[in-house]
Amino acid sequence: MRHHISVKNLYEDIEAMLNGLAADSSAVERSRKTLEKAISGGEVVYGVNTGFGKLANKRIGQEHLSQLQRNLLVSHAVGVGDPMPKEITRIMLALKVQALGLGYSGVSPKTFGRLLTMAKNDWVPVVPSKGSVGASGDLAPLAHMSLPLIGLGHFWGDDDKPIPAIDVLAKAGLQPIELQAKDGLSLINGTQFMAAYGAFILNRASNLVRTADTLAAMSLEALQGSDRPFDARVHALRPHKGQKAVADNIRSLLANSQILESHRDCGKVQDPYCLRCVPQVHGASRDALSHALEMIETELNSVTDNPLVFEDGDVISGGNFHGQPLALAMDYAAIALAELASISERRIYLLLEGHDGLPRLLMTETGLNSGFMIPQYTAAALVSENKVLCHPASVDSIPTSLGQEDHVSMGSISAVKLLQVLKNLEYVLAIELLTSAQALDYRLPLKPGKGVAAAHSFVRSRIPHREKDYLFQDDLTPSLQIIQSSALQSVVEAEGCILA
Repeated sequence: MRHHISVKNLYEDIEAMLNGLAADSSAVERSRKTLEKAISGGEVVYGVNTGFGKLANKRIGQEHLSQLQRNLLVSHAVGVGDPMPKEITRIMLALKVQALGLGYSGVSPKTFGRLLTMAKNDWVPVVPSKGSVGASGDLAPLAHMSLPLIGLGHFWGDDDKPIPAIDVLAKAGLQPIELQAKDGLSLINGTQFMAAYGAFILNRASNLVRTADTLAAMSLEALQGSDRPFDARVHALRPHKGQKAVADNIRSLLANSQILESHRDCGKVQDPYCLRCVPQVHGASRDALSHALEMIETELNSVTDNPLVFEDGDVISGGNFHGQPLALAMDYAAIALAELASISERRIYLLLEGHDGLPRLLMTETGLNSGFMIPQYTAAALVSENKVLCHPASVDSIPTSLGQEDHVSMGSISAVKLLQVLKNLEYVLAIELLTSAQALDYRLPLKPGKGVAAAHSFVRSRIPHREKDYLFQDDLTPSLQIIQSSALQSVVEAEGCILA
């Protein structure tokens, strides 16, 4: 049975996949029998009875096939740098199980079963985050992930401290396994490092785009902007999917606003772009992220091993391990997320300027108090860092394996920096949440639109209004928690504002 994994339902789908493969791994067994038939017939199969990369022309004797696969793991486990986040490593492990379980890799049932046991028991390996060039598979990270199979490497303990894998196996009454022909190659060939990062980030981002719309509506109300730019007729003339969805969201959030009605005839002609062009900017990011999601989701359900074992007996060496589709998609996604942060910072800046009756720096007594001056500095720093991180890793390539692997994707770098862009965006949005809520307080007793009112009330139930300088981290932490959750989306949807 084929188990589809989606980004939206990532964790539920992974659990269903693992349960399904625990009940039925017949595809793995069929694939293994096909491979063994090819080997026994004397066929030369890359990485099974040959060396690897530039050494593909060197034949390996039958008596050394198991040692070859062990050597592959230990020689390729040369990753460096900080460990991957545990949650992303957990996804990577599950995706490797998924790929092998589709039955085109020829992995031995015993090795597959042990890998499945690791995933089911939540034995998450400690894996360095640097060392992959995003082609020939994510070799170094996947080698580290697979070391516990042979009793090497470490798992994360309950206290998030590394524990020797051999100790975890012994406690469970298990011995390290002996890898069979092609097992090591099947384990490390693949794009699961890149795909895991992409899936984790886009799963988080799917909520962030809705939160960004809510914050834009809060800032627009606080700044007494106009709702005219969100008229559906405007967007029907330029019907990009993301643009139309954002305009619909903003109109819904602003519905029944007393603030907007109070200054409808104020004589102001146009708002700055960071308010007026929210549908166009947020919408473009949404469309870019939709493309990236499509690419990632295709990858989650693909076989990226090499060589591939087909049911008719053919064993074909190809290039499905090349990470170019993911590298390009994640570079694109980084730009999309960075732009959401960029336009958010511009709204933060406007909120501090003292427009239309708002106190400058969002406190009534400044001088003695700096107000919300410095949070904008932080937002500016994060936005600037994102500009550096958005340089595309996918345009680079350095040949490896003595030139045999002469074009690589560098998608692993795309993946790691995309995570940092996401984190920076979350902090910028958390700062806009604080500043827009503070500014809305000064518009009372006039009420904002129903969606904005619900969001504002929710924030104030957790974070107080401030009129004196204080330790900003006291509010930034809970604000970030709101941004990282779906809570804000839930409260506005409860008011009938269904966010697309």
